[in-house]
Amino acid sequence: MEQTITKPKLKHKTFSYRTTLEWAGGKAGLLRAPDKQEFRVASPPEFKGEAGVWTPEDLFVASVEICTMTTFLAFAQRLGLPLASYTSNAEGILEFVNGRYEFTKIVVRPTVMISSHDLTPQVEQALHDAHKSCLIANSMKAEIVIEPSIIVQGAEATLPA
Repeated sequence: MEQTITKPKLKHKTFSYRTTLEWAGGKAGLLRAPDKQEFRVASPPEFKGEAGVWTPEDLFVASVEICTMTTFLAFAQRLGLPLASYTSNAEGILEFVNGRYEFTKIVVRPTVMISSHDLTPQVEQALHDAHKSCLIANSMKAEIVIEPSIIVQGAEATLPA
């Protein structure tokens, strides 16, 4: 009789994140989290909210942008990539679909500055891996698109990744 050896299952940690929201009148509130600075949030003006205040829509799009950056930086650090800079912008498309509003697409446009063309393939791979590994993006049903630019410090042309 053949004996089968089973590998032990890897156990992954579970994490919990908590926030508190207190109504501040109108369609606004104060968002808090342990050991973090509170800030005002509200509905956006297009939904009869306040101008100049962070909205759930802003934070939704920003969460993908932040996760993309921090995940990319983790991969870049593991590879020992010397980065000169990283900036990005993001745009979320909110559409009326099947009788309700939902984000259908979020485009993140990172710009990574490096010191040498030789680093381009590794930066491209780290960006690709970050896109596939971003836990926030992986938790959303909206299409997430990354449109990176890699710039070599001192060079005039931008290389599409």
